[in-house]
Order: sequence, then structure tokens, then C-alpha cells
Amino acid sequence: AEHDVHVTFNLTPVLLRQIDDYLLNGATDGALDLTRRQAEKLTKAQVEEVLSTFFDADWHNQVYVHPRYRELFEQRTAGARFSQQDLRDLQMWFNLAWFGHEFRSVDVRLTTGDTVTVARFVRQQRGFSHDDLLAMLDDQYKILRAVVPIHRALQEAGRIEVSTTPAFHPILPLLIDTDSAYVDRPGTSRPTRYAYPEDAAAHVELASTDYLARFGRRPAGMWPAEGAVSSDAVQMIGREGISWLATDAGVLARSGQWGYRASEPTVLCQPYRSSDDATALALFFRDTDLSDGIGFRYGQYADAQVAVQDFLRAIETRFFDGLGDGDEQVLTIVLDGENAWGGYPDDGRPFLHALYSRLASDARLKTVTPSEYILGNPTRGIAPLM
Repeated sequence: AEHDVHVTFNLTPVLLRQIDDYLLNGATDGALDLTRRQAEKLTKAQVEEVLSTFFDADWHNQVYVHPRYRELFEQRTAGARFSQQDLRDLQMWFNLAWFGHEFRSVDVRLTTGDTVTVARFVRQQRGFSHDDLLAMLDDQYKILRAVVPIHRALQEAGRIEVSTTPAFHPILPLLIDTDSAYVDRPGTSRPTRYAYPEDAAAHVELASTDYLARFGRRPAGMWPAEGAVSSDAVQMIGREGISWLATDAGVLARSGQWGYRASEPTVLCQPYRSSDDATALALFFRDTDLSDGIGFRYGQYADAQVAVQDFLRAIETRFFDGLGDGDEQVLTIVLDGENAWGGYPDDGRPFLHALYSRLASDARLKTVTPSEYILGNPTRGIAPLM
């Protein structure tokens, strides 16, 4: 039944370009350099850096759950000295803790045909060699190589939608014209005016061409960086042929001449048309509270089922009761993936499995991607919007 859950993933061009940099251009970073370096060859300063940065993970969900990593953590807290073997084990564990739950549990065959085998290191727990570290890093690169292919395959199978963001994550309205900040915040002291609409347009166009090269089609949807929009930005995105974008309910509350009552279900739970001309697009406004619930709160529940129950109860009390029978409405939930899952037990897998199976089995709810909602999907009984 979970196969019937459709979700949208937003992959920013700047992220995908960084992945390319690692795969194709030999890019590196401090943590990777320190992991690659043999423990025996670490300078005193590098050892100190490893000890102070290689516990950067959620202590409860990513450190304490692994006996050896916890032992190293307690050793560091006590100020005890680290042998070279301890340092090697720490180099390994800092990396292992950030692998997805599946990779740590079993061998995983990727869409690309590669197999990731770091689960053996989790079972081993300690006593790693430098060659083990290199093998683990090799698996990181295999996963990086599979990021676009798995999203592309799932999108082509009609199970997910992949949206994009202006290329280098600019705050688009301010790049178009910093004076537009004044519209939203009367009395704001403004910087010297900075207005480069042609640069803003280039970010949107670059995102679209980058997406085409990777996914074999133009993007239909966009999440503007930080959800930042203005009427100029929306028109610019529409001109690039994007058919929908998403932002926050707070934007809806301050839109139009008088604002909208975004807290009312009938107002929030529908897409809006940006204008009447040919470049019009559909705007979806996310429910802030439910989105933040997944982003920041539900990971603290000891029991994933209880967390999901609370989530569904909120939908029930806030939306079902306020909407008439037979009304078709769309509730938009959007959150930062990179903030959430490290704060959940097992990278949020128990929560997501519980959530998806409940969503799939609730006759009143159907998960859709924005494009699916607009265009319809006859195989799932979804009528087109227009």
C-alpha cells in the first residue's frame, strides 16, 4: 500500500552541482581530508580537529545507538587519550553514523547496479584498518552517483515528482530589486538599492536547463529558495514555463490587497492562479504548523505510531471538520529534508513507514504531487484541475 504514496522531492541545482564536483572534479572538504588521512600521519592539530568535530551528529540517535561510537564519545568527554586505533575507529564511525539506516543494516543494491556494503563495518564495530576506511569512502561515492538516477527512475515510473530551485539559491525577490523588501515591511531601513532582474532570470533559466540535462524533461515545479516570492519573481518563474510553485502560508496571509485568511482550511487548501495571462502558474501554500511538526517535533516522540497519530489527529480536527463533505481540497506540506531525519530514531524510517502506511490506508486522504493534482491522474482516480 505504501507504493500508492506519492511525494515530491526538491533537489536544488547547487546541491547537484556540488555532488558533480565530488564525483567529477575531485572536490573535497575538511572532514573528508581528515577521514582519508592515515591515523598515524595526523598532526597534533589534526588529531585535535578530529576529536572536536567527529562527534558532530545527533548524540541520541546517531552516537549513543552505536556501542563503539558511544564508547569513543565517553572517552572524549572524560578527556582520556586516544590511541591510533581509537582515532581510526572514530574516523570510521563519524562517517558510518551519517549513512542512511538501510545502508547500515544490510547490503544495498543501487539503481546504478553498484552495491553498498558498509553494513559489515557496523557489525564489526571496532578495530578498523585504513583500507576499511577507503572502502567505506568508496561506498559514499557509489551513493552520490545514484542520487539523480534513483530520483529520475521514480519520477519516470510516476511515483514521485522532482522539483527545482533557482540555480544558486538566491533570495529571488531581493535579487530582482532590494527595494521590494519595503513592500512587505514598511519602515524597513533599506540598503543601497541593488536590482539585477536579468541575474534573477538567469538563475531560473539555469535551473531549468540543468534539470533538463539531468532528468530528460523540463521541470514542472519550483520551490523558490527559502520560499521567498514576490509578484515579479512569480511572473519571472512563469515565463520560464514552470507550471507550479510552492511557498508558505504566511505569504498567502500577506498577499493581495487585504491579505487572505490563511488559517481557514477552505482558504489554505487550494492552489491559487498567479495571473490570467499565458505565464500564469499555480501556487501552493504549505501549512506551516504540520510542516514544522515533521521538521522539528515528531522526531522527539519515543513511539513513531503515536507521532503519526498526533499528525493525523491535527489534520482531522483542523481540516476535516472545517471542510464540507465531498469537497476536494489539497493540503500542502513542505519541509527541509536535511534538518529533520538525523533528529529521528533510525533516520526517521519508523516514522515515515508508519506515516505512509496510514496515509495509504485512509480512504479520506490521497497523496498527490502538485503536477498530479493539476493535470489529474486517471489511473488513481484524480480528475484534472482545469
